[in-house]
Amino acid sequence: METKFAPEQLKNPSIARSNEILRTCVHCGFCTATCPTYQVLGDELDSPRGRIYLIKDMLENNRPADEKTVMHLDRCLSCLACMTTCPSDVHYMHLIDHAREYIEQTYQRPWLEKLIRTFIAVILTNPTLFRLGMLFGKIAKPFAGVVPEKRLQAMIKLIPSQFPSAPIGSNIFPAVGETKYRVALFMGCVQQAINPQINSATISLLTQLGCEVIVQRERCCGALTHHMGKANITHKTALKNIEALDSAIQNNNLDAIIINTSGCGTTIKDYGHIFRLGPHQKKAARVAQLSVDITEFLDKIDYPQLPKKGVRVGYHAACSLQHGQAIKHTPIELLERAGYDVITPRNSHLCCGSAGTYNMLQPEISAELAERKINSLEAINPDIIATGNIGCMLQIGRGTETPVLHTVQILDEALRQNHSEA
Repeated sequence: METKFAPEQLKNPSIARSNEILRTCVHCGFCTATCPTYQVLGDELDSPRGRIYLIKDMLENNRPADEKTVMHLDRCLSCLACMTTCPSDVHYMHLIDHAREYIEQTYQRPWLEKLIRTFIAVILTNPTLFRLGMLFGKIAKPFAGVVPEKRLQAMIKLIPSQFPSAPIGSNIFPAVGETKYRVALFMGCVQQAINPQINSATISLLTQLGCEVIVQRERCCGALTHHMGKANITHKTALKNIEALDSAIQNNNLDAIIINTSGCGTTIKDYGHIFRLGPHQKKAARVAQLSVDITEFLDKIDYPQLPKKGVRVGYHAACSLQHGQAIKHTPIELLERAGYDVITPRNSHLCCGSAGTYNMLQPEISAELAERKINSLEAINPDIIATGNIGCMLQIGRGTETPVLHTVQILDEALRQNHSEA
C-alpha cells in the first residue's frame, strides 16, 4: 500500500509504526473471508481491509476521527483472525490499537457512551470495585430485561448467578515431590473475581508436575483498556504489573510466568512493544519474554499420556490464543494426551463474540456471533466444552447446557483422577 505521510508526521513513533504496517498490505482481501464482523454485516468497511483504508485516511490526513470511522473501528473485535490469514504479515493488532488510541484523543463520544466506557475501564480493572459491582449486578439481574440501554443489559447479564468460592490464600505453593521448576502464576483480575477455581486448578496441576508456584496477586495486565484506546489507564495498570512480575523474576530465578487467561497473555507478551520507547522497556521486555500460556508450558514439561476416558470434549479455540499467540494445536494435543476425544467445531477460527469488552459495547453483533458459535459447538455433541479464556467461557456458557470448563480444569481433573487410581 502506498502511503503519503509527511516527514514531520513520521517523527511520531506511533505514526511511523502504523506507516510501516500499512505499507505491508497488498489489498488482497484474504482477510475478509475470516473476519467475523464482515461475515455478519457484509460491509467492506467492517472488514480488516476496509478498516485499514479508514485508518490510513484518518492518520495520513492528520484529522480527528469522525463518526463513520469510529463506528466501523468500534465494531472490530480485535480477534486477529485476519493476522492468521494474511499472506503479507500485516500486523493489524498494532495498527488497530494505535487507531483506537488516536480516536480516544481526537473524538468526542456521546455522553452516555463515554460514561459506559469509563465505567467499564474503572470497574473491570479494579478487583475490589469489580466484586462490589458483581454484588449490585446480582441484585439487578432479574430486572435486566427492562433496562432500556442494551449495553447496560449486556453488562448485567454477564454477572454470574452464583458467587465464586473464597480466593486463594497462600502466596507460594510447593511442588509435589521434587522441585523441577519455579514459576509465577499471573491470576488475572476479572478471572480471579469470577472464577477462582481456574487458578486453583492451575496451581494443582503445576504442583503435581513438579513446579513451585509463586502466586502474583490480582493486578490488571491492561488488556481491556488497551483495546479501548485508553493509553493512560493501560500504562498505569500495566506498569504495576510489570514491576511486580519483574521483581518476581529477579528474586526467584523463575523458569516462566504462567498465564491462564489468553486475553491477558496476548497483551503481556506485547509489553516489549507497548513500552518500547520509555524507561521501562527492559523490564517490560523481560516480562514479555518469560511469559507463556499455561498450555505452552505444560507441553514443554511433558504432561503425561493418560488412559482413554471415552469422553468427548468440544474444543473452542479462543481468538487471543489461536490468532493472538499463534497457539492452535497444543491445547488439543494436551487434552488428547489426557485421554479425551477432542472435536473441533465448524468455523473454529471465528470469534464467539466475547472479545474483552465487546459483548458489553457491541451486544447485538456479539449475540449473533455467540449464537453461531454455540450452534456449531452443540452440533458436534460434546460432553464438555473446553476453552482457554474466561471471556469465552462466560459468553458460551450463557447459551448452552453443556458444561464449559477451562482447559486446565479438565487437565487437572484427569491427572488427579489418574493419581488416585494409581
